[in-house]
Amino acid sequence: MDHATTSTPALELRGLTKRYDDGFLALEDFDLTVPAGEFFGLLGPNGAGKTTLISAVCNLIRTTGGEIRIFGHDHRNADARRLIGLAEQDINLDRFLDVEETLLYHGGYYGMEPARARRRAKEMMEIFDLSGKAKTRAPKLSGGMRRRLLIARALMHEPPLLILDEPTAGVDFELRIDLWQYIRRLHGEGTTVLLTTHYLEEAEELCAEIALIRGGQLLARDSADGLRSHYGVETLADVYVKAMAAAA
Repeated sequence: MDHATTSTPALELRGLTKRYDDGFLALEDFDLTVPAGEFFGLLGPNGAGKTTLISAVCNLIRTTGGEIRIFGHDHRNADARRLIGLAEQDINLDRFLDVEETLLYHGGYYGMEPARARRRAKEMMEIFDLSGKAKTRAPKLSGGMRRRLLIARALMHEPPLLILDEPTAGVDFELRIDLWQYIRRLHGEGTTVLLTTHYLEEAEELCAEIALIRGGQLLARDSADGLRSHYGVETLADVYVKAMAAAA
């Protein structure tokens, strides 16, 4: 099935609610649909609910209420999980595995045949300029190399939905441009991309549509041009400031 051309949304959230044990309400009755093949941005301050939303979609936390569907599948089933690749904001690499092992173990977890996993790992290492570090363990890699490996790992099993949580946080400008270029190419080949970022120029440069979120609520969603027009301002930074002030 070509997920890029399907009319089924890549991601559908209905009434999503998450209240933590301490009573904090991170998301409340949250609705969002991301069409298949979209490059979608999620912008909001720390504590807005972005990471909670991603964790819920990826089945890393239990939700309090609502429904999540991935290409029409309930997010809790194995089919849905295989359709998602997640590069988390925090660098969570196994310190005892080298670069190649990190990729091969991930492929194995998703049921890839060993020969196919080896081919795919080689391809990922070439694309992300990690071939020279194949036998290097994660703690010995630079911050930029670790970030590359996180994204390579997320893509290892060829998911049609790629979720990038602050993918260029703390990386240098050259690497950021490299990552933009590769993610663009991936999107051009049909992958749906959901991006959270604090860099407004990154969202403007990459995303066809942007949703603004604060306090677990969706404030607005549109193209960068549509948001500027709606808020009557000239820059996405001004949109952000105005939207967040109104929601405060």
